[in-house]
Amino acid sequence: MKTIRLFIAISASSLLLVAHGDASSNLVVHEWGTFTSVQGASGDLLSWQSLLTSELPGFVYDWTKPGLNRGSIIRGKVFMVTLQRMETPVIYFYSDQPLTADVSVAFPQGFITEWYPQATQIGPTFAANSNAPSDGLLRESRVVWRNLEIIPNTNSDASLQERLPHDASGSHYFSARETAANLVQSSVTYGNNETNEFEKFLFYRGTGNFKTPLRVTLDSNSVISVENTGSQTLAHLFLLNIHDGQGTFGVLDELTASNSVTWLQLSADRAEHWRQFPLTEFQTEIGTQMQAALVEQGLFADEARAMVNTWKDSWFTEEGVRVLYILPRPWTDDTLPMTLNPAPKTLTRVMVGRAEIITPAVATNLFHLLTKAQSGDAVSRVQAVNALKKLGRFAGSAVQLAAGQANDPNLISFGYQLLNPPPSSLAPLN
Repeated sequence: MKTIRLFIAISASSLLLVAHGDASSNLVVHEWGTFTSVQGASGDLLSWQSLLTSELPGFVYDWTKPGLNRGSIIRGKVFMVTLQRMETPVIYFYSDQPLTADVSVAFPQGFITEWYPQATQIGPTFAANSNAPSDGLLRESRVVWRNLEIIPNTNSDASLQERLPHDASGSHYFSARETAANLVQSSVTYGNNETNEFEKFLFYRGTGNFKTPLRVTLDSNSVISVENTGSQTLAHLFLLNIHDGQGTFGVLDELTASNSVTWLQLSADRAEHWRQFPLTEFQTEIGTQMQAALVEQGLFADEARAMVNTWKDSWFTEEGVRVLYILPRPWTDDTLPMTLNPAPKTLTRVMVGRAEIITPAVATNLFHLLTKAQSGDAVSRVQAVNALKKLGRFAGSAVQLAAGQANDPNLISFGYQLLNPPPSSLAPLN
């Protein structure tokens, strides 16, 4: 399978959060989002096709339909192979008076891939019918919304609410609307093109090659250890293990900077703070604890609930082992420098890190299945395909680890062929 590796090295003019203009006592801004990475037992991050993810509504903009005569150096997103997926940051606004605001978010180590409503500027871009960058468009990864109209709820009638876009797809989008945030109106004109859109938040996503500050390792006895490689404390770490309709999780309240701890053994029910539930009960319990952690970090209760509802079918349902944790605010400000005008009275930014772990047991099982299937075993081929489907968007990383046990590039190619079969081979195997 042909892939394109995305390595963006864009210098940002500032890696610090900047809020300028006179502070508005009527404006409060809250943001939440996630950063997802995948790794093996060694703790080293693995490259993966991070944009093979949940569907978004058809009205969301991306580089296949950026609008306003825009083009991109990278036209296709599906084949990007990166280390991180920045997923569903949403920005909420609260004001008791109508106001106009400008918002700019930079992503100096990555590439913004989706956004809504339409942005005044999105980069890096060039004019679609030109071979060179166009003046006025961005050469760095940044999304800019100018002249946003923030509409207080007291001024928001039913007709405006009805103008929110709808779509049959996009389960990881609409739950974010379930808050008391103000409506936002974005009007953008470029030449003869004009958009006028309403939403309950600003939405964007991206991908890039950089490390998050948590390293997770798994030894031969299935003991999980976690290391904070950053300079700020990590808070509210949840270790989740979901398998065969059962959910198990452990809790670590914090992990101080440059510190590591041996945490839990995956197979040991007796370990301290290690709790196992039937899946439905597990989802309720872990969801309640995650919401409480998000509120402690500054989100409103309905925002925390909206975030959990957005991601519960991924975080708390997909089989596998993962660690969820709260990223430090300074890390967020460095990774996603934000400029707001007017400056809000308060700005809260809460990002959740997700470290997905491909365990040795999963990699070894896949290695045996791929090896037998490559030799012509039809039953193993079906089993390998089913195993890859269960791994979802992390299947490519599992193939890397499995084939690495034999240092066999042909096995990697074979595994990718099973992941992306040509149309002629899509008939079901008996």
